Amino acid sequence: MITVQHVSKHYGRHTAVHDVTFHVRKGDVLAFLGPNGAGKTTTMRILACFMPPSDGTAHVAGFDCLEQPMEVKRRLGYLPETPPLYQELTVNEYLTFVGRLKGITPSRVPSRKAQVIEQVGLGPVHHRVIGHLSKGYRQRVGLAQALIHDPPVLILDEPTVGLDPNQIREIRSLIKSLSGSHTIILSTHVLPEATAICTRVMIIHQGRIVAEDSPERLSSRVRQSEKLSLTVKQPSADWLDRLGTLPGILNVFPTAQPDTCTIECQLGQDLRDDLSRFVVSQGYGLLELTPLSLSLEDVFLYLTQREEFSEGSPTAPAQVTPSRADERAAT
Repeated sequence: MITVQHVSKHYGRHTAVHDVTFHVRKGDVLAFLGPNGAGKTTTMRILACFMPPSDGTAHVAGFDCLEQPMEVKRRLGYLPETPPLYQELTVNEYLTFVGRLKGITPSRVPSRKAQVIEQVGLGPVHHRVIGHLSKGYRQRVGLAQALIHDPPVLILDEPTVGLDPNQIREIRSLIKSLSGSHTIILSTHVLPEATAICTRVMIIHQGRIVAEDSPERLSSRVRQSEKLSLTVKQPSADWLDRLGTLPGILNVFPTAQPDTCTIECQLGQDLRDDLSRFVVSQGYGLLELTPLSLSLEDVFLYLTQREEFSEGSPTAPAQVTPSRADERAAT
């Protein structure tokens, strides 16, 4: 549904996006993660036909973003970081205007408007002037304009920014309900949000893609050992040293709680049976033995803080080649 091949975006000698290639299948929800300035918004703007790439090609629903931008826009709903709202219009007036602008026939505008107002929870404020709404409701109006023409592809730049916890849960549920029938790319700085609603995660740093996979598989690829959290009822003074003598255990780390420790063992090794028997035999009293997995935040920090992707490392070629847009304009 979305194909990006070797896309770069240059601003003079600065490269915002460098040789990015990825594919998004129909019905996928892809989280686009990265530090500020990593190139997320630039890539999304290229896909939304807001700006052309300097190099490479991007296709949405089979149409070229540079050569066929109107066809792409007919099949795309885009929510930029700052929603494109007319503050002096009411919600009803604005959505009517947007519906007509996006090619919905006049007879269908009222029904689509009613559907999308219910979808995003704008019922209580549909008659109010947008400029008088809270930031959370304005964000919902921005999401409504992206959905009103029922596009197969949605690009959402920070869709839950400015919302309260209840609104965030509602918007997350809405995005999950749209998966399958819509292909969705969203950027977010809230990493648990990506884990909660996305089927795949792509991490971009300094204009380059450094990882792309499901959250679970990313965690397993980055993890270099197995870790367990152990809590006992009656630890002895030397219980950590005794645990460290068991075969297969690499390290035992104390925690702030004297009855809890973190145990590290070799990758792929499961020592829970051995640990349980040992704790019971020593009379410590086993209360909890839990495997510890890497969170998406751990993976994100690992991939964006490694030396080869640290600040000051080379990320862009010095030579800037003409873009396809420049070549087309010249002819």
